[in-house]
Amino acid sequence: MKYYSTNKQAPIADLHKAVVKGLAEDRGLYMPERIKKLPQEFFDNIEKMSFQEIAYTVANAFFGEDVDADALHDIVYDTLSFDCPVVKVKDNIYTLELFHGPTLAFKDVGARFMARLLQYFIRQERKGANLNKSQEVNVLVATSGDTGSAVANGFLGVEGIHVYVLYPKGKVSPIQECQFTTLGKNITAIEVDGVFDDCQALVKNAFMDAELNSHMKLTSANSINVARFLPQAFYYFNAYARMKALGKADNLVMCVPSGNFGNICAALFGHEMGLPVKRFIAANNANDIFFKYLQTGKYEPKPSKQTLANAMDVGDPSNFARIYDLYGQSHERISALISGATYSDDDIRQTMRQCYDETQYILDPHGACGYQALADGLHEDEIGVFCETAHPAKFKEKVDEIIGIDVEIPERLAAFMRGQKQSVPMTKDFSDFKAYLMEQ
Repeated sequence: MKYYSTNKQAPIADLHKAVVKGLAEDRGLYMPERIKKLPQEFFDNIEKMSFQEIAYTVANAFFGEDVDADALHDIVYDTLSFDCPVVKVKDNIYTLELFHGPTLAFKDVGARFMARLLQYFIRQERKGANLNKSQEVNVLVATSGDTGSAVANGFLGVEGIHVYVLYPKGKVSPIQECQFTTLGKNITAIEVDGVFDDCQALVKNAFMDAELNSHMKLTSANSINVARFLPQAFYYFNAYARMKALGKADNLVMCVPSGNFGNICAALFGHEMGLPVKRFIAANNANDIFFKYLQTGKYEPKPSKQTLANAMDVGDPSNFARIYDLYGQSHERISALISGATYSDDDIRQTMRQCYDETQYILDPHGACGYQALADGLHEDEIGVFCETAHPAKFKEKVDEIIGIDVEIPERLAAFMRGQKQSVPMTKDFSDFKAYLMEQ
């Protein structure tokens, strides 16, 4: 499979280059030249298949031409050592729980897959050569919350890879922060005096700096990387399979809390492969850039606003470029398939309280946007599934205060909280960040 840039000015790349480079030379995002339709037989029998079997079928369509079949099988099965179950919340609303992985967030799937695929390519490159520092691949990742912990833990201890996690100072939850600042080993946390968009700009500028790239081998593990966002399609196929087993898959609406739009983009790729979802809803917090695009046809990025649902605090979502490209830059096609919703912090609080009072289901602030979008937007004959993207305990202080309960902290999370914070303070000035990396 070959990959082209959304900006159409970079050379065509193979999967190896797309994964190792992350971002194309023209600052565009890599897109596969074609999306394979899965056979009808797959969908006819999908409810009888395991999550791993479903994911391997999807992965083979994406990556099978470029990765040895046995290696791809091992990557998929090792990645998915946990389930992503569908749970009933109300009669017509179900949740796809994506927080059963090591860091209790949806990004565990993409991060674990990418770490294993990148290691596969590094091993191919080396063919038994001795490791040394100059051969090391350096992963740069900007995070507004869960990406940092998922990537850091997905790559922790992986030979030949060093990870730099850039996060906005004071703008991620304390529990999220401890998941990537306490690891040590091959993980370095960089605390940027700015917002998420500043962190993302530092990463993108690093990829474009010729001197820096000649000094060290750089790649990204943000959802700009095809190996990070594409595997997220796995759990949408799994959700369809589980709903089909319940006899509730005929008029299925998928609702995705959206920040950088990698997650819903993966769902849309699944739809292009034949996934029988009727329509999609992108649920935003107060950062409503995509919502306004759907209304007006104009994409107008803005500085991000800080909200309760901090992982969605993105004012210029990178993956909009992929969605725009996927549908031929047609606002009509995009708005026909995807609707939007946007919620203030007060809306989110009210939804969390109301959902708990009515159903005893505990929403995190991001999932609350997805739940409310379905509650507001489902038609009478439709069944909705929203993504619960992180365990509520990752936002314990907020959830406890809003709902008036004491959310139990899973032991996996408690173990992170006992660690010692290690981070490097950094300004949002690229020259400072570059100088730091040049010394490494």
